[in-house]
Amino acid sequence: MTARRFHPLRPFLTGMLALLPLAATLVLLVWATRLAAEWLGPSSLLGSLLTRIGVGFGPGAALPSYLIGLLVVLALVYGFGLLVETGLQRGLDSVIQAMMRRIPVVRTVYDIAHRLVGLFSKPKDEGVKSMRPVWLHFGGPPAEGQPADSTVVLGLLTTHEPVLLGGQPFHGVLVPTAPVPVGGGLLFVPAHWVLPADLGIEAVTSIYVSMGVTANQYLGAQAAPPPPDRA
Repeated sequence: MTARRFHPLRPFLTGMLALLPLAATLVLLVWATRLAAEWLGPSSLLGSLLTRIGVGFGPGAALPSYLIGLLVVLALVYGFGLLVETGLQRGLDSVIQAMMRRIPVVRTVYDIAHRLVGLFSKPKDEGVKSMRPVWLHFGGPPAEGQPADSTVVLGLLTTHEPVLLGGQPFHGVLVPTAPVPVGGGLLFVPAHWVLPADLGIEAVTSIYVSMGVTANQYLGAQAAPPPPDRA
């Protein structure tokens, strides 16, 4: 067995590859922090509102007023949460829904937001029932005992019950994008193209964020064939 030649750049490349996951994690954390500051910081629209609220409870300096306003809003949210747990907000919730659904444009946005919040606020087994991972077989799944000969996509089922298009049942499947799975495309495909995937949401997210690198971890890997015998 011949020794591998030493290259002066090899340690540098090895160190770069070893530090790449840490660097990517730090970049994502910095990006998320900057995004939160733009949307919630003192210079944002919401931050200016919090600063005005804080001025009524403390000094006029921007940062202290912002922090006081933030504490006041958090206290109000906490108090409203107590009301929600006791069930006293049901009448108020009905009044708000009735008001929002009378406004033509606002009612559409409010209805979508209300459904999404209701989905994530339900217990785990109930809330993600209609957002479970599925395999999307373009052209239909293979017959029993036959190898797959079509493209297979990992997606999320968005319609628990099929919808009828042209008299045929269709499912809505959200196909995320890699490496940022918060985007993607919504496809309505024939119901028989969709098969359940024995995976969790965490597995789907990991596979897309890693651009398929972690697929073996969740889906299993085929053993590499043995090298051919050499005479």
